[in-house]
Amino acid sequence: MYQKRGNERMANPNAGQLALPRVNKRRRSIISLTPLIDVVFILLIFFMLASSYLNWRTINLTAPALVESAPAVDNTIIIDILPKGLSIAGNQTEPKSLIHQLLMARRADPAQPILLRPAIAVPVQNVVELLDRLTAAGIGDIALVRENTF
Repeated sequence: MYQKRGNERMANPNAGQLALPRVNKRRRSIISLTPLIDVVFILLIFFMLASSYLNWRTINLTAPALVESAPAVDNTIIIDILPKGLSIAGNQTEPKSLIHQLLMARRADPAQPILLRPAIAVPVQNVVELLDRLTAAGIGDIALVRENTF
C-alpha cells in the first residue's frame, strides 16, 4: 500500500486501518455574559467613585402662611429681588451697597425687621445667593415674604 506523491512512492503508515475523513468544523463560539457583566460592574464602580459627593448646605425656611390682613409695615425694611437687580424702598441698588445700608440700619435699630420679597420671575438661586451674602455680612433675622402679601 503505497501512496503516490509526486514521482516517488511512500509507505502509508496507516495502511490497514480505516481512514476517517477530516472535517474542518469550527466550533460555534457562544458570547459569554461574564465579561459583559464584569465591564458593567467596573463602569458602575467608576461612575460611583467619579461622581461628586458634596455636603450640600441647607437653609431652613418656613414659608409664611397667607394672612387676610397685611402686617404693620412701619419701620420694616423691604428688599425687592427683581429679575434685573435689587430694590430697597423703590430705589435700585447693588448688593454691596445694600449690605452697607442694612448694616447701618441694624446699628441704629437691631430689632428692625428685614423682609426679602422675590418677584415671581426670579430664580431661587438668586435668593439663596443674596441670603448667603447677608448671612456672611452678619445680618440675620431675615424673613421671606410672598409678592402678593403687601
